Amino acid sequence: MKKMKKQSAVKLADMRMAVIFDRAEHTFGVYNENLADTRRPPCSTFKIISSLAGLESGVIDPENSVRPWSGERFWNDDWNRDMDFDSAFHTSCVWYYRQVIDEIGPEAMQDAVEAIGYGNCDLSDWEGRLNTNNSNPALIGFWIESSLKISPREQTEVLERIFGGDSEYTADVRAALEEVMFLSEASDETCAIYGKTGMGKANGVVADCWYAGFADVGRRIYFCIYLGETDSANVSSALAREIAVSLIKEYVS
Repeated sequence: MKKMKKQSAVKLADMRMAVIFDRAEHTFGVYNENLADTRRPPCSTFKIISSLAGLESGVIDPENSVRPWSGERFWNDDWNRDMDFDSAFHTSCVWYYRQVIDEIGPEAMQDAVEAIGYGNCDLSDWEGRLNTNNSNPALIGFWIESSLKISPREQTEVLERIFGGDSEYTADVRAALEEVMFLSEASDETCAIYGKTGMGKANGVVADCWYAGFADVGRRIYFCIYLGETDSANVSSALAREIAVSLIKEYVS
């Protein structure tokens, strides 16, 4: 696939890594080749996959998805309440998805990541004990600064396998996942954006920031922005999302 021309309005200095996968145009655009195939923990971008597995297995029923809050006070005040599928996805509620993943179980989850070809497919640290930033069992897992790792290029390829024309997943499951991934505030009639942020810390320092998803612009374009630990830069998953939106809109304009 040919490379895209660099987009002028996006501040490339703010990026560590960006990938745009436009299958219809036979284009794989990469900014920073050195990081395109470097695998890092997916953090909350893995909620796309755990949601997919939960929807497929029936562990998540969008019409009956409320899980009660235990009463434990978490650092993110948005999590200190009963949560349903939509609110858990949009607030990246770890305790909700920890329960979902445990109910799916190690064997079925392993099958799910292998079926989709998700990075190194390594769920060996199921409980997330390798995490150096948190020890609360409700807030750690194999996908957060732990054993599971994936590259930015692989993120776009996985998304295409889920949402592309050759997807093996049912229309109902894909529709429910698309609905929860929709970024309404950045979408319009010409460009609808769907995605998930992710951020992880190691020893109190932000180590990984992601925004991965796709855009509908008459065809589907898959993207992944990755911002790793950066000296003298205030990186966040919100910044990764902002860069992704700017990059996609400039690419299609």
